[in-house]
Amino acid sequence: MSTTRYRVGFVGAGGVATRHATVLAEFPDVAIAGVVDPNPEAARALADQAGATVEQSVDDLLALEVDAVYVCVPPFAHGQAETAVLAAGVPLFVEKPLGLDTELPAKLAAQVVAADVVTGVGFHWRYSAAVERARAALAGRPVSLVAGAWLDKVPPVGWWPRRDGSGGQLVEQAVHVVDLARVLAGEVAEVYAVADASPPDAPGADVDSSAAATLRFASGAVGTLSTTCRLGWKHRAALEVYADGVAVAISEDGCEVRTADGHQWHPVDPMDAKRAVDRAFLDAVGGDRSGVLVDYPDALRSHQLACALATSAAERRPVELETADV
Repeated sequence: MSTTRYRVGFVGAGGVATRHATVLAEFPDVAIAGVVDPNPEAARALADQAGATVEQSVDDLLALEVDAVYVCVPPFAHGQAETAVLAAGVPLFVEKPLGLDTELPAKLAAQVVAADVVTGVGFHWRYSAAVERARAALAGRPVSLVAGAWLDKVPPVGWWPRRDGSGGQLVEQAVHVVDLARVLAGEVAEVYAVADASPPDAPGADVDSSAAATLRFASGAVGTLSTTCRLGWKHRAALEVYADGVAVAISEDGCEVRTADGHQWHPVDPMDAKRAVDRAFLDAVGGDRSGVLVDYPDALRSHQLACALATSAAERRPVELETADV
């Protein structure tokens, strides 16, 4: 007897889509119905893995009467799929970043609000037990300083080192860190970023190879962010948070809490958060939205912050943040 409750479609069949599909395969109440991707070999590979069909368009995917759609496409490819899914009133999960700039995501966020469609976004760090540990350690202590870092290599996909493909490291990778900064320290009012504009050693590269930024939070807290893609390995992706008498460091692997009395390391399995973000979204599709920690309108604010950092670096000026109008 089948226990399938949710039929899911996938737009995009790359590495992140494959990860989500692998997680969904662990849920007995989920079946992947169809896959769409302009690369037929990638679409076929994911469809075969998931026991799904290969469809030729998003409309064909929606014709399968799916209960939800995952859009896992590169930054430059966002827009058409989300518009079609939202117009059909189908719950939508979108992988970050939401796009290359803020104009299209802002329009989509307005569409989400107007239609009251269930949405989720792939900021899986929010679902980590490490973040809950950090919240507990910081409870009752206003944050004064945050320091974020994403120190990494160029990912092995051709679109990533191009501005018109990824939007650059601040938008494509470091958005995870700035999203977490918003969660723990509140909204950011102003940013100023500078960059090493010489591109990394990759075919067709024109993105900044490194950047450093300062952030002024609405609460009065201040922060920094450092990024580089000049390494040959993923060196560090983390956020440090400082408040009265406590220092907290969060990564995908865990949370360190240090006080004058010593320190504690709380390890986590990074896959737990990746499972949790998918489970929360599917439960919301079923009617319980309480587990969704970041929907599309909330994710837009983090995306706007990452884009403001990129704009500041490109235009060599401070950029003030406005509240998302959705």
